[in-house]
Amino acid sequence: MRKAHTSWGPGKLLDLMHQRQPQVDLPVVSTAARILARHGLVRARGRYRRAHPGCPKTSPQGPNDIWAADYKGQFRLKNGQYCFPLTVSDLASRYVLGVDAHPAISLERTVEHFRSLFHAYGLPNRIRTDNGVPFASSALARLSHLSVWFIKLGIYPELIEPGEPQQNGVHERMHRTLKQEATMPPASSLRAQQQKFDHFRREFNELRPHEALDMKRPGQLYHPSTRSMPKRIEPYDYPQGTTWSAGSAAAAPSACFASRSL
Repeated sequence: MRKAHTSWGPGKLLDLMHQRQPQVDLPVVSTAARILARHGLVRARGRYRRAHPGCPKTSPQGPNDIWAADYKGQFRLKNGQYCFPLTVSDLASRYVLGVDAHPAISLERTVEHFRSLFHAYGLPNRIRTDNGVPFASSALARLSHLSVWFIKLGIYPELIEPGEPQQNGVHERMHRTLKQEATMPPASSLRAQQQKFDHFRREFNELRPHEALDMKRPGQLYHPSTRSMPKRIEPYDYPQGTTWSAGSAAAAPSACFASRSL
């Protein structure tokens, strides 16, 4: 029966057998599946994985070309509460735009933090992140609510490959300094830890010389973006008769990004 119906599974085959021979005592579905496998009549299913765009190939051409963002690893404060720092930096100048102490990873707090940065510094061309929540998801093209919002603002969400933090090495190196200078020891509360983060930002941006910048300070090289945060986001108008397939949907970030001029 399997050879006659090559796409039918054991459940369908057993049901058909029962219709034809109701008096026969049939095996359960799992046993039928093992019988088919033993006779080489079952093909192993390959594991489906969402396509990833691969290692980012872009390099920052100046301030606000590429920002990097990440939730640095959580740590416990002296009062027992956890702190999840959300960090954002400019890759060209190494300027630390924000370090925000969150009690948990939160889409709402993340959007609020980015909104304040966009109002203060303008919009970058790209934001490079890892594949974790809330920056990416397991949905088509790894789009998340946050990355869709970036796209609507004309910002390209750029993902490093899973398990390859060195692809965001400049930002990760800043994390090491942040850990040494602002979390060891941790503060007594979330508010006190935020004060330590604010002090770290001022010192890192304005006082600390940077070898990769020829001993300049990031604050000497960074300047705000000429692209300001819009007061409202205009909806996209797609051409009449546009059809979407799985292949075209996978390219949705690039398509949306291309539809809005930088």
